[in-house]
Amino acid sequence: MPFSHNPAPSASAEADRVPGRSPQNAEHTTAAPSASAGAGGVPGRSPQGAERTTAPHSGPENRSAPEETPRRTPDPTEATPAPAEAPAEATPAAAEQAKPAKPAAGERRTGHRALLLTLALLAALLLLALLSAGTGAYRIPTADVLASAQHRLGLGGAPLDRVGESVLWNVRLPRVVLALLVGAGLGCAGALMQGVFGNPLAEPGVIGISAGAAVGAVAAIGLGLSFLGNWTVTACAFVAGLVTVSAVYLLSRNGGKTEVVTLILTGIAVNAFAGALIGLFVFFADSGQVNQITFWQLGSLAQATWPKVLAVLPCAVAGLLVAPFYARRLDLLSLGERPARHLGVDVERLRLALILVVALLTAAAVAVAGVITFIGLLVPHLLRMANGPGHRFLVPGSALAGAVVLVAGDLAARTLAQPAELPLGVLTALIGSPFFFWLLRRTRRKQGGWA
Repeated sequence: MPFSHNPAPSASAEADRVPGRSPQNAEHTTAAPSASAGAGGVPGRSPQGAERTTAPHSGPENRSAPEETPRRTPDPTEATPAPAEAPAEATPAAAEQAKPAKPAAGERRTGHRALLLTLALLAALLLLALLSAGTGAYRIPTADVLASAQHRLGLGGAPLDRVGESVLWNVRLPRVVLALLVGAGLGCAGALMQGVFGNPLAEPGVIGISAGAAVGAVAAIGLGLSFLGNWTVTACAFVAGLVTVSAVYLLSRNGGKTEVVTLILTGIAVNAFAGALIGLFVFFADSGQVNQITFWQLGSLAQATWPKVLAVLPCAVAGLLVAPFYARRLDLLSLGERPARHLGVDVERLRLALILVVALLTAAAVAVAGVITFIGLLVPHLLRMANGPGHRFLVPGSALAGAVVLVAGDLAARTLAQPAELPLGVLTALIGSPFFFWLLRRTRRKQGGWA
């Protein structure tokens, strides 16, 4: 009976799995209970399970069970070779994990370079400030400048004569401090603009933000507005700069990105429209207002006073303090909008916040110094060439380097054509325009054309 015992459970299993079998299968099904009872009558157990349970006790007659048992038991042992092979693969994996040590060393070198650049810029700014404070028609030695500053701070030193004190503290130092604030604001605004728009040709002056802010300042002058006192011109310049940067941002976007050609063409149109508005105000202004409007168009620090420094100081300091907090998100945005969103960056909110910061910095600079272009274009590129595109150094470094460049530019404007004084905006445009032309050709050559 060993042969009648083994087929019965298999037939029962087939009948159990597939209902509605043929009568032949039904005949085999009637033999299933005996097999199930031979298995011990375990309730709730399938016939196939009963067959496998009784297989080890069936002896050598049933050869399928001994073959089935070794096939199932090696399954856990077959999984063990995979961990056994893991140590062999661990050596390449460890080698791959050791590879990031090179970028870490590169990051340390970049950090050291950034620290050296920062110290060099601070030293250059201090030297230029001392030189600018003592250079002019009334020359003051550097030692006397330091002695007068120590006397004012209560650290010893000695005051200058009456004329020297007046020239140093009422003419020279307000101009140096204003050049520092304006240069820092324009340099930082340029770095933010290039990060927000994602291309190296963005700059507040190139795309018309400075001209738009100048329209607000000229309107306040031409219309004789004074509803906010010393803050009136700054407030009007801020509102006009915000409207201008919003228009540029909306018009230069196409398909979710900002195109270089569209950005430049939009800037040309905005600059032309702003020039037309300024021309209208000049046409309807009197002679005194025309002189002030000409000052805004050419850009200069000749009318620097401590009240003007105090008027621009809150806007410039607020923008310069807020901007570095967006450096990491700007680094993520440089990877592209979609990767930045996947990494948790709200791109539209980031752009809106930085546009407000750029408008604040640009409006503050234009409100006290007029239109000074190319600082925000030239400074971030020089730092990017020196230390790379990381915004953690680029944003504050651009502010520091912008202050250095504008203090040096104002010193050159006062001394190159003595006793006359060159307009500062004209001087920066003469230096920045060839650099912009070179950058435009370089970018076009790297991209293989604009099409």
